Amino acid sequence: MGVWASGAPRYLHIETLREHAATLRGLAREHPILSIATFVVVLAVTTVSSLPGGIPILMLTGGWLFGTWLGGAAAAAGVTLGGALAFAAVRSSLGTLLRERVNRAGGRLKTVLDGVQSGAFGYILALRLIPFAPFELVSIAAALAGVPFRPYLLGTAVGVMPATFIYSGFGAGIGRLLDRGGTPNLHMLLTPGLVVPLAALGLLSLAATVFLHWRARAKAARSAA
Repeated sequence: MGVWASGAPRYLHIETLREHAATLRGLAREHPILSIATFVVVLAVTTVSSLPGGIPILMLTGGWLFGTWLGGAAAAAGVTLGGALAFAAVRSSLGTLLRERVNRAGGRLKTVLDGVQSGAFGYILALRLIPFAPFELVSIAAALAGVPFRPYLLGTAVGVMPATFIYSGFGAGIGRLLDRGGTPNLHMLLTPGLVVPLAALGLLSLAATVFLHWRARAKAARSAA
């Protein structure tokens, strides 16, 4: 409600984006290092704060401002940095207390926690490849499970890359459409440049889901033996 009361949604209107596109891109060209660094920090803070919808919007913005590859790389850096900060925060003095409460309460976080404990890198990588897996939940579970920082960071960095580059590609495509005076619509989703990455992300997500299901069944079979 506060966002709407502030009048922020009017800045997301397509005409407003078109009006300020030249200015924003000009700033990005004139101050590339500062622009990218600012983008990475803003995305990291957004990741830590778990702002609803914030990460996808910023990844689209990165592609729009910096292009598919540079925007995707910057987005991956920002999301990974945010994940690292969240991991470190949970591993603070509150970690032991939170771990005890999760073990007593059970539920969804306890399930993720058990999975992470059984194989840090592979489990985190698989979860990061699933676009709709709650990012902050994985970070919290990894920290509570006592996962070493290196496999957590590596699994996060590698796992988020497909989604960041795909979102960045969407953002770059929207930027090109605006430059031609067009309006984003569902027809732009049917171009090969967007359909192929989306299909690849879907296959990665399916493979990650199958892998997690297989691991859960294998673990259950070992426990029953």
